[in-house]
Amino acid sequence: MISTPKSLLSLAFLCILFSLKLCCQHTDDRPNILFILSDDHTSQAWGIYGGILKDHVKNQNIKRLASEGVVLENAFCTNSICTPSRGSILTGQYSHINQVYTLSEPLPDGHPNIARTFSENGYQTAIIGKWHLVGQPQGFDYFNVLPGQGRYWNPILKTKEDWKDGYNSSGGTEYKGFSTDVITDLTIEHLRKRDENKPFLMFCNFKATHEPFDYPERFKDLNANVDLPEPASLYDFGSATTGRTFKGQKLENLGQRWHNATVDPDNWWTTYPGLPYPLEGLDSIQKRKKIYQKLAKDFIRSGAAIDDNIGKLLDYLENEGIADNTIVIYTADQGYFLGEHGFFDKRMFYEESLRMPFVIRYPKKIKGGKRIDDIILNIDFAALMADYAGIEKPGYIQGESFRDNLEGKTSKNWRKQMYYRYWLHHPDRPAHFGIRNERYKLIFFYGQPLDKKGTSKETTEPAWEFYDLEKDPKELHNAINDSEYEGVIPEMKKDLVKERKKYTDQDMDSYKMQEILKEHSLR
Repeated sequence: MISTPKSLLSLAFLCILFSLKLCCQHTDDRPNILFILSDDHTSQAWGIYGGILKDHVKNQNIKRLASEGVVLENAFCTNSICTPSRGSILTGQYSHINQVYTLSEPLPDGHPNIARTFSENGYQTAIIGKWHLVGQPQGFDYFNVLPGQGRYWNPILKTKEDWKDGYNSSGGTEYKGFSTDVITDLTIEHLRKRDENKPFLMFCNFKATHEPFDYPERFKDLNANVDLPEPASLYDFGSATTGRTFKGQKLENLGQRWHNATVDPDNWWTTYPGLPYPLEGLDSIQKRKKIYQKLAKDFIRSGAAIDDNIGKLLDYLENEGIADNTIVIYTADQGYFLGEHGFFDKRMFYEESLRMPFVIRYPKKIKGGKRIDDIILNIDFAALMADYAGIEKPGYIQGESFRDNLEGKTSKNWRKQMYYRYWLHHPDRPAHFGIRNERYKLIFFYGQPLDKKGTSKETTEPAWEFYDLEKDPKELHNAINDSEYEGVIPEMKKDLVKERKKYTDQDMDSYKMQEILKEHSLR
């Protein structure tokens, strides 16, 4: 019998233990994903897309992300309003597929979404902040969300344990402070409790910069003594010079809201910072100028709090040592008018409303400091996240991953045009659909409510608009009747029909729409 020294036995035992530990350790090196979503934080107020406000915004951390990642120049929403855009981000589907058309529909019970898909593939998933999809979030391992819009100060958030549908916050928990700060702190607190052996998909959703555009006290003096530069179309008062076919949401309507909130605050739906803000005795030019200044300054201050908190989230990832293996996306659910065309709000197929500012950082795979011009849609976001997570694109997603685009390998077959549809009909902002390619935009205002929730019963006559975005990037001239485009417009109408067929949005259930489509050669 051969004897073995005790020291060798001890060494062998330690090696076995170490080998067992290595075998048992979780080796999932798939990336974490931190998806930061704001509300209405339009590209004009990001400061990295140029524009008249670029020198007046606080954007150190947005610039930090941009310098380390990729900025999308042409990311677009498919239905420019809060709830539907969020539905499309989660499902990768157009509104007529996920059935979130307006502001009042939840995702159908059991409907597939990217959070559920990630959970089923070993990710820990959570959403904290603004939800706005009416029904209880499904597919997430954890959620803590605002009721409806929620409030800016001392927000109440709801978890699964205290859930009540809709705007009901009676069972939620109140958190002291400003909502953007609170949502960030809750996000970091949740991430600190994560299982470090599993990757995470974390949605951090801010209420800001949604109306009433509130902001924390630390930003009350930002641009206080400055007259902000004005958009070229601020004093557009109607269709006489532009050929625009609809009235739109005029800045004067916002001024009236401030008045209502001042004289009857108990019966108005929200409060605004900086009231009272008197507009009496001003002529039309003076009034619009004064309304614009308050809107733009409040909006920029609300956005400054977002930038602050993006920095806090990035610092957390750095301090945890997980920044290199965490994809960080920051985007807004759609764009917003900041005085362009004399408008506020969104909804329309015009550029300021349509464009979603978007930046993504992933040091392991994406070279920083780049911009891409490819047409990307919000229905593509879920496909991209699945791709980076090593998950085969789920069959329910209509969009496509743009990972190759981000990594400098855009396919020759990548889309050259996009389809858009807005359903929440009102005579001032009629229901419409349209198509945009790299140069031109064609819009058809069909003007029908189609029994969708929240729509006006007052219909409008069908109307067309057409814009040459190369010659007229601010969309100041409806060129639908210009002879210069008599060869372009018919081809775009054909492409519009093809896009509607491609995405199975053909209004087959509406006799009235079929009549309208036939009359306008859209069938």
